[in-house]
Amino acid sequence: MNMVPSAVTPGCGERPVLRERGQREVFCGLTGIVWLHRKIQDAFFLVVGSRTCAHLIQSAAGVMIFAEPRFATAIIDDHDLAGLADANEELDKVVGQLLARRPEIKLLFLVGSCPSEVIKLDLSRAAERLSQAHQGRTRVLNYSGSGIETTFTQGEDACLAALVPTLPETQARELMVVGALADVVEDQFARLFAELGVGPVRFLPARKAGDMPPVGPNTLYLLAQPFLTETARLLENRGATRLSAPFPLGAEGTTAWLKAAADAWGVDPARFEAVTAPGQARAAAAVARHREKLEGKRIFFFPDSQLEIPIARFLAREAGMVPTEVGTPYLHRDHLAADIALLPEDVRLSEGQDVERQLDRCRAERPDITVCGLGLANPLEAEGMTTKWAIELVFTPIQGFEQAGDLAELFARPLNRRTRLGL
Repeated sequence: MNMVPSAVTPGCGERPVLRERGQREVFCGLTGIVWLHRKIQDAFFLVVGSRTCAHLIQSAAGVMIFAEPRFATAIIDDHDLAGLADANEELDKVVGQLLARRPEIKLLFLVGSCPSEVIKLDLSRAAERLSQAHQGRTRVLNYSGSGIETTFTQGEDACLAALVPTLPETQARELMVVGALADVVEDQFARLFAELGVGPVRFLPARKAGDMPPVGPNTLYLLAQPFLTETARLLENRGATRLSAPFPLGAEGTTAWLKAAADAWGVDPARFEAVTAPGQARAAAAVARHREKLEGKRIFFFPDSQLEIPIARFLAREAGMVPTEVGTPYLHRDHLAADIALLPEDVRLSEGQDVERQLDRCRAERPDITVCGLGLANPLEAEGMTTKWAIELVFTPIQGFEQAGDLAELFARPLNRRTRLGL
């Protein structure tokens, strides 16, 4: 393997960025199914992969064997790999059996994996063929969840990007909120936008396959997640315009995010203050309950979820923590510019991963808490370091005023555990 050495490059408002290319430690994009299958209530995710893929999704979701989840794996076995069976015929048969058993499925995603890509199975063509075969009943789309070149949150980006070409056309001036949010968070934002007089507001993805939002040249959109690079590009190709804002984490981020839409709709500043002030106050009070535990604590972020920069901004400015290094797998400078501008000046930003070098830096700094993937957490805990699983930040509702305290608690909890254990 050819290793590219670390390099410090300018950018992001003149901040230096340490760019690394080497061995990585991340989950694959299949993990996104765990939250996406809960969001789109009449969709089904069929992974075309190996038994390892099936075990990964089953373990990550924690679904009992007796449940009826909205995901499954079409196993590529030795016959497929050896070319002794027609993989397309086998896939058609599996899809037919699935739709006969689950007639409520309105949207079926064929999700590519490392094995399906290795044998060059054309899932795009398969999706077209199956959509025609089941026309009028179930739409079939495809995207790649392979972990060969991606990190786990890119599974959501690939899924939403597959939806964008299918969205209806509109000339209406509407706001689209882009990114999978927990239903309770989506409802909170919908109420706030309604009180502000912003809208109509639509969400991508919608809860039902038939309710996906339209898009057109008068669509304005807010990103709710920082990892939706390809989705954003495709929306802009269809004429939509992004509203630049920090991401809606904590009181500050949520207020600025809502303000971007309010300004675009010409909302009176007094009205904006009246609508958002109660939420800001509740968020500040909820975070304050954990600030004593968090203030002054040093935190190191390994690159994993792509949420690292806005979370570091929240922890530094609202919880008083001290980020030492904020690593992210991919750094989209335009999407993250507002959050980067609010980070402490002395924080080290890193993009990409050379896991051995990052481990060396983390061990040298001995931070009070380290945010990392599951594969690094246990070894670092064994070395006496306190860790936070990055994947929990995606599974947990953390956006908006009402969730600010929960977000702070996610970082206070491992510190409290360490105190109780007397470590």
